[in-house]
Amino acid sequence: MTSTNGTGPHGAVLDGSAPAGEAALVELRNAGKAYGNIHALHDVDLRVHPGKVTCVLGDNGAGKSTLIKIISGLHQHTEGDFLVDGQPVHFSTPRQALDRGIATVYQDLATVPLMPVWRNFFLGSEMTKGPWPVRRLDIEKMKKTADHELREMGILLDDLEQPIGTLSGGQRQCVAIARAVYFGARVLILDEPTAALGVKQSGVVLKYIAAARDRGLGVIFITHNPHHAYMVGDHFSVLRLGTMELSAERSEITLEELTNHMAGGTELAALKHELAQVRGVDVAELPEEDALQVGASQTN
Repeated sequence: MTSTNGTGPHGAVLDGSAPAGEAALVELRNAGKAYGNIHALHDVDLRVHPGKVTCVLGDNGAGKSTLIKIISGLHQHTEGDFLVDGQPVHFSTPRQALDRGIATVYQDLATVPLMPVWRNFFLGSEMTKGPWPVRRLDIEKMKKTADHELREMGILLDDLEQPIGTLSGGQRQCVAIARAVYFGARVLILDEPTAALGVKQSGVVLKYIAAARDRGLGVIFITHNPHHAYMVGDHFSVLRLGTMELSAERSEITLEELTNHMAGGTELAALKHELAQVRGVDVAELPEEDALQVGASQTN
């Protein structure tokens, strides 16, 4: 690749020219992140296409948070390439990622519980009216806009004046998703959106993840729940100890296989003979090691 170092339209540093062919919205090639001698992420390949849900699964410490930080511009990768619309970039701040259409909805949602729903919808990006220096909040326009955008996503709330803290966890997640879509997100990163929710509320969130996909967004769904991932996912990547253990399209893997990978089935399968010697351990349901190689060397 010929180097054409320069600055992109939103301040991100461009490292080279776009590769030939149709580019993914976001792509990682052999990407990694090291903190001194510690490699939190290594040799990771990931592609995110419009109108697709890419599920990234992994247990605690697998590297999911580091992956989010790289794509959202919080941290810079130290290995490999990070491309947006086919152009290699190094984001210095999350604002640069936002300017390129990459929005992240974190688990804590960054909302103000006592503020109304409409105010949280525009938090930090409030609409104003009137001449400077006496400009004031355009409350009526913000309310109408928030109501319209929420309805466009199929989210119907009785009262936008109610504090957002009175909504269920699933409803707050959905408001955050609608907000990201309104402010121009093309790539939506969802950090464990169903982790603290019950079955019904998780279903609500999964519904709006599918709605965001249907509106043409590329969705990165970070989760440790293979059942939730399989309901809406188009591609599945499993991280383990900072490396990509599995990368497979939906047509290439079953829910059972995905669950086995997520549950550390490879390690258990390798130990199957030894575990069989332990009294009280039933290994009949453990998969064979060869059966867990599906898609392990493929990339999306």
